[in-house]
Amino acid sequence: MKKILILVGSNRKESINHKFAQALEKLADGRLAFEYFDLTTLPMYNDDDVGAYPPTAQHLKDSVAAADGVLIVTPEHNRSIPAVLKNAIDWGSRPWGQNSWTGKATAIVGSSPGAMGAIAAQIHLRSIMVSLGATLMTSPEVYLQMKPGLIDENNDITNEDTRAFLAGFVDRFSAWVGVVQDRAAA
Repeated sequence: MKKILILVGSNRKESINHKFAQALEKLADGRLAFEYFDLTTLPMYNDDDVGAYPPTAQHLKDSVAAADGVLIVTPEHNRSIPAVLKNAIDWGSRPWGQNSWTGKATAIVGSSPGAMGAIAAQIHLRSIMVSLGATLMTSPEVYLQMKPGLIDENNDITNEDTRAFLAGFVDRFSAWVGVVQDRAAA
């Protein structure tokens, strides 16, 4: 089973993106083991602290290194990514020469109540992660409009078409992680 680090870019207690991640986890049952990292445990990135790397930032780097792939589930804040997610990305990219994202199989999804489903945030995030050397899965893109009742209390997706689409995404991501691993081993 492939180990997938989950970074949910929301620090809301009732985050729809966390619920979305849990629904994807349920679809991936038996193939992908999700491990969630709590981004709120990280201090705000400060280059002055890189010499005395904070333990929680090191834990993030260790979690990225131990994972077969990374799935980033992001909301959209002001047409971009939330500060808590950018903070984690910055910690993972430092210190200079020790970028945790390089070569890591990565996928990005996001949800919002609006019809655009976090599209602007994902566009920014794709640019950031590619510039950091992540091996980014580019298709299918997932911009989920979170409507009431779309994911029930058991983390099941209630709309059959949406469930089928997201199951296809999970299949593709699982295969992508395998391709990236095979390339790295060759």
